[in-house]
Amino acid sequence: MAVPHKVVEIMDENRALVSTGGVELEVRTDLIEGLQVGDVVLVHAGFVIEKYNQDEGEELESLWEEVMQFASGR
Repeated sequence: MAVPHKVVEIMDENRALVSTGGVELEVRTDLIEGLQVGDVVLVHAGFVIEKYNQDEGEELESLWEEVMQFASGR
């Protein structure tokens, strides 16, 4: 399953640190160019597979938060 994350650090040209729900994860960025800190990305199997513009990213993060709240029974 692909999960939305926010880029918190660009480590080098092929790696970034991303975060979702307070959990940080090192991911590969080989498939996407031009990532910047603050971008919302979709991560699958440790790879960034999609980058969203600001509006799409905010909507995706909001939807993901709803899914996580529903899944946790809150």
